[in-house]
Amino acid sequence: MERLVNYFEHIPSSHRALILVGGIAAFWIIESALPLFRFSYRKVQHAGINLFFTLTTIVVNFVLAFILLRTSDWAVNHQIGLLPWLDLPLWAETIVGLLVLDLVGAWLAHWTEHKVTFLWRFHLIHHTDTYVDTTTANRHHPGESVIRFAFTTLAVLIAGAPMWLVFLYQALSVVLSQFNHANIELPRWADRLLGLLVVTPNMHHVHHHYVLPVTNTNYGNIFPYWDRIFGTYHEMPGKAIHYGIDTHGEPNEHSHIGNLLKIPFQKYRPPVGEKLTETQKTLSDV
Repeated sequence: MERLVNYFEHIPSSHRALILVGGIAAFWIIESALPLFRFSYRKVQHAGINLFFTLTTIVVNFVLAFILLRTSDWAVNHQIGLLPWLDLPLWAETIVGLLVLDLVGAWLAHWTEHKVTFLWRFHLIHHTDTYVDTTTANRHHPGESVIRFAFTTLAVLIAGAPMWLVFLYQALSVVLSQFNHANIELPRWADRLLGLLVVTPNMHHVHHHYVLPVTNTNYGNIFPYWDRIFGTYHEMPGKAIHYGIDTHGEPNEHSHIGNLLKIPFQKYRPPVGEKLTETQKTLSDV
């Protein structure tokens, strides 16, 4: 454990970049060999759009990184947060810290973006991708990157997490997000086994189904527990999933960077699927 702490306490920027690029490359190869869907798309062109948003996310996080560092240092120095209060052994501190960071920094952020219209305007750019693959993991509007950063900072404060733990969390978050967006489907036995520990592609792909109420399920990023605890877990066959979002189905709306950047500032479009679902519920009650 001490070696792990020491590594992430002094992790070079080049290693963090390698984790990002290496993850994309590895899952790109795997999904190309064993795809869930054989998309009829230009894979490189599609990746170009998502990699543009990957770069904007990197820039936002780099510019704001000092806030995260100051928050962590302040919390640790003043013994603020859950971890200083619990005073756990290092291995237990690592597990609890990762759980708190994932719950607040990822799951709560994601859930809130789906519930607050202003935040959803930025997040839906992620959902407009009609060809979900490993590059989709980083398809976030710059505005959403700021929102996510704010929740991560809040998570660090609540946990009282030292920076080595924050860097470990971010590394796991990047790799597992690339994994659970990858265009692959695990065998049922492997999904059940691996799904006890982390969010799998089988679980997260459901979240990218194009209509409500399915879109409002399976918010998890690293750990699969929160959706089961808070009643937002849902299962459906991988082949039955239709990617995209029902409010922006035209190619010119979801396949051009210029329009994707402008979507949060355009007239709001209420989700169609929710209305259809309510109608279906009414009919079923008659």
